[in-house]
Amino acid sequence: MSDSCQERRMINHIIMHSADHSQVDTTTPQSGVSRVIPRQAETDEQLVPLWLHGKSVHTQRAYKSDIRQFFKFVNKPLRAVILSDLQNFSDSLDEKELSAGSKRRVLSSVKSLISFAHKLGYLVFDVSRPLILPACKDTLAERILTENEVHKIIDAENHPRNKLILKLLYISGVRVSELCGLTWKDFKERNDGGQMTVYGKGSKTRVILLPQTIWDELICFRNGDSENSPVFRSRKRKGSLHPTTVLRIVKSAALKAGINKAVSPHWMRHAHASIASEKAPLHVVQASLGHSSIQTTSRYLHVKPNDCSSKYLRV
Repeated sequence: MSDSCQERRMINHIIMHSADHSQVDTTTPQSGVSRVIPRQAETDEQLVPLWLHGKSVHTQRAYKSDIRQFFKFVNKPLRAVILSDLQNFSDSLDEKELSAGSKRRVLSSVKSLISFAHKLGYLVFDVSRPLILPACKDTLAERILTENEVHKIIDAENHPRNKLILKLLYISGVRVSELCGLTWKDFKERNDGGQMTVYGKGSKTRVILLPQTIWDELICFRNGDSENSPVFRSRKRKGSLHPTTVLRIVKSAALKAGINKAVSPHWMRHAHASIASEKAPLHVVQASLGHSSIQTTSRYLHVKPNDCSSKYLRV
């Protein structure tokens, strides 16, 4: 029997035994035999976990909440959803008096799921593509601390561990989840200080250099801990500090410093980006922060422009 006949018989066998679980590709290869593509999901319940896979716990929690809202509103399977359903859902969010940013986030989640379903072959069309997301004000400038405010917050904290947390958040620009996930094996000594390896957002690894002053404080703080020990351990539970504990530390220090703003650990990251962008090359700041696009990093230049046409006018 020729190879082509064997191939044809094998494919026919697959089609006969997989009719309920596969879909035939409409393209015809040169051999003249249609290919069989296994279905990746049969129901919405099977699709959603595939879409969420690999995302952070925080992202999964937010996406699940957004998608739950959407399915409750449309009350139909995803394959039955049409553009008007999406538009009506968008209008319903206005009635909840959500901010433009919150509404945009919810709709972005829905668009992401539908786009994923289309790429996977679960949906024939991406009906979410024409859906217009609401524009929203960029409030980044409202969350930028000055260098003086950062130092006030750090100086206001007297607890050695908490003070070191504040310093490391600012100097390294790490996210709070990245900080809490640090172990001592992530640190390595250098001639001019040290470095730490961060496993961050999007499963990306980056290396951040630390000045000698911070490195010396870290070494003293370690106090003989093993390489696998968390850098910042929880006293009440085994393992590392929880991000909510770090949030309380930052808020408490800001309150002591008289900073009447909703300061969070991420504000220290914003401060790092804003202040470093004025002093260091933008691509260096991008690499340190782990931004996928340099456009994200350049936003920090726009919120504190060095020049503006208003400076050239008089009243």
